[in-house]
Amino acid sequence: MAFDLATLKAAVATHGRVARIVIAEVAGSSPREVGASMLVWEGGQSGTIGGGALEYQAAEHAFAREGVTKHPLGPDLGQCCGGVVTLLTEQFDAASVAALEGRAVYARGPGEMPLAVQRMLTCARNQGVELRPRMVQGWFVEPMATQTRPVWIWGAGHVGRALVNVLLPLPEMDITWVDTAPARFPETPRDGVNVLPASDPLRVIPHAPDDAMHIIVTYSHALDLALCDALLRHGFSFAGLIGSDTKKARFASRLRQMGHTDAQIARIHCPIGQKSLGKHPQAIAVGVASQLLDLPMTKAGAPWQTRSSAFRA
Repeated sequence: MAFDLATLKAAVATHGRVARIVIAEVAGSSPREVGASMLVWEGGQSGTIGGGALEYQAAEHAFAREGVTKHPLGPDLGQCCGGVVTLLTEQFDAASVAALEGRAVYARGPGEMPLAVQRMLTCARNQGVELRPRMVQGWFVEPMATQTRPVWIWGAGHVGRALVNVLLPLPEMDITWVDTAPARFPETPRDGVNVLPASDPLRVIPHAPDDAMHIIVTYSHALDLALCDALLRHGFSFAGLIGSDTKKARFASRLRQMGHTDAQIARIHCPIGQKSLGKHPQAIAVGVASQLLDLPMTKAGAPWQTRSSAFRA
């Protein structure tokens, strides 16, 4: 978990003053982990710290109290978790959001910064030590989120739209969405998505990062094949192609004719989606999201080793 400055910045730009509530510490059982957060503004909210009475009361009092508060979930709130949750509530406007720009870590608390926090920040800065959100001697320390997972979605049909809706709320997803014409996208695209109409999508591929993850779900088998060919020549960390086992076999044959080896072709995962979830666009999107979230635990570009190896469109 990390401090999502981009989402906070967008919320402040849209709603003005915004409160951010983050779980700073947990003792015992809790519905969410340290670092889980939500944003609250007049008339609305986004994100979650676990739902239930804790979240309701935190949102209700978001602008009435700032700072650190402790909440016994069982005795005070009647929640079954039974632990004690420490919340940190902060309010932000355009100026306070701008003051966070450029930070890799956000540390705040009462009085002078403790030596233990100073050492943590030094290790993170000089030694590249990865930080996780934590409370240290009354100070709460959070790494700032960075968009570290470039995801390129090729196609703005039903499955493409479902993929965007499912992947966008996930942390660290940097989504670029490509199709052949502006009219193929929703009239009002989701905030945070780089919508890229391109009459010839193949000309866009050189601009994709070498470590990008690609999901090909266009309206055209010919375009799908051309994208597979171009991506194999360009490079990627993952590529998934919507289709059936028959389509997979036909594409493999055509890609061999284009000069690609079997080992190269095997890097394109087809079909996509998780078979047990079915073929509904949202079900496919959920299966793909699960696979992408597992991907950092595998060797980039290598076949997944997951609980289920049967995938289809």
